[in-house]
Amino acid sequence: MILKKLLKKPIRFYQYFISPAFGQSCRYYPTCSEYALWEIECDNAFKAFFKSFFRILRCNQLFRGGIDYPVVKKNINPKFGIKKRITYWLVPKGKNKFIVIKAKYE
Repeated sequence: MILKKLLKKPIRFYQYFISPAFGQSCRYYPTCSEYALWEIECDNAFKAFFKSFFRILRCNQLFRGGIDYPVVKKNINPKFGIKKRITYWLVPKGKNKFIVIKAKYE
């Protein structure tokens, strides 16, 4: 938990203070900073760090860009009768692999 919070702080700082000054320049959807936050929240902190790092390296003119959602590996055990707010949708991609999509609330 503490490591995840430490990894999120510089990303949030970048999103609120540095990124607005340069405008939208990411070649992917979700943006690289959003991708990193989603990975950190849904996956192991070390895996999330390296996946985000390689995603940032791919965000240049040599790669096409496009839609690239994070893919996480999880074992899901359903619990019935518990009310929780849904923040992420996990769309099945294969055996124990899911695509992470953020649920939008207004």
